[in-house]
Amino acid sequence: MTDSAARGDGPAGVGDGTRAVRAGMPEPVKYEPTLPGPVFAAHFHLPGDPTGGYAYARDENPTWTHLERAIGELEAPDAEDVETLAFASGMAAISAVLFSQLRAGDAVVLPDDGYQVLPLVREQLMAYGIEVRTAPTGGDAQLDVLDGAKLLWIETPSNPGLDVCDVRRLADAAHARGTLVAVDNTLATPLGQRPLELGADFAVASGTKMLTGHGDLLLGYVSCRDAELTASVRRWRKIVGAIPGPMEAWLAHRSLATLQLRADRQNANALALAEALRERPEVSGLRYPGLPEDPSHKVASRQMRRFGCVVSFTLPTRARAERFLDSLRLVDDATSFGGVRSTAERRRRWGGDAVPEGFIRFSAGAEDPADLVADVLRALDESTD
Repeated sequence: MTDSAARGDGPAGVGDGTRAVRAGMPEPVKYEPTLPGPVFAAHFHLPGDPTGGYAYARDENPTWTHLERAIGELEAPDAEDVETLAFASGMAAISAVLFSQLRAGDAVVLPDDGYQVLPLVREQLMAYGIEVRTAPTGGDAQLDVLDGAKLLWIETPSNPGLDVCDVRRLADAAHARGTLVAVDNTLATPLGQRPLELGADFAVASGTKMLTGHGDLLLGYVSCRDAELTASVRRWRKIVGAIPGPMEAWLAHRSLATLQLRADRQNANALALAEALRERPEVSGLRYPGLPEDPSHKVASRQMRRFGCVVSFTLPTRARAERFLDSLRLVDDATSFGGVRSTAERRRRWGGDAVPEGFIRFSAGAEDPADLVADVLRALDESTD
């Protein structure tokens, strides 16, 4: 990556850190806080005919507005036409795109190695008469089942296997066939890659994870540059009521200010951990897109500015993996990823991922890198048979 790419410079030379701390901030008003507190309201004063503004809190809330503008500025800097919609969770955002765009008789292409709730989504789509095709993320394999599809759903890097596909190549091929493209940007975050700039119609993510980074709220969002598509997703949100609470939205916006600081530290920790793990004979299947020898590194280097905080690897047996997790002192055995405190888990315990029994998904936090690596290596030593 070039220095400007690493900083995330836009046309005006504004870097990721500057953008993150300023994103979505309202115009300054004398004696008012720089970031207004959460607005707790179910309804707003509305005399006469409704002609705009805030009316009912299932539709709009001032706290959402600040957050949505902030995320939009990160997902598509300097793009005035981007709109972002906040949701109660990542799955609410995913569902909103899928179910607002697809009808009975349509076909959708999903990754077969993506987030473990996608198989449940597949069942629901099929129950509604929608054809679901699947293919792996790696090797751009979704191209092989694209013809005639209404929507292509991309997850890159994939969770938990960390394969990467070429977003621009898939988006160009999909659009040539009249197919919409949505990219799950959860693992990368807007500081890692910008799907809308790579040709996607929708950038979708769970803000629960690295975007907000403290493991204390559920949130999702959809960013889009097409007003008609955005309106259809907004309508779905209104119908199902999958809205975030104002406190969650405010906490999320507050957390964005440290996104660049957290992302740089956590990405560096993930790389340091991956480099240490590749020297361990008991570790197999090590994946991290930032490693030069990783199968996804070449593609990831073209479209990603940061490679993420997640490292995956496999230990020989379930028992060995569980002993390793029990031996860690600085790492919580917990699901999810992207928090400032490192977490790890044996993913097979959930039953939804096609991974070995000893497969570990490790999310690097913001601890001192030497301490984190030392803790992992010590736990590996202590967990031997």
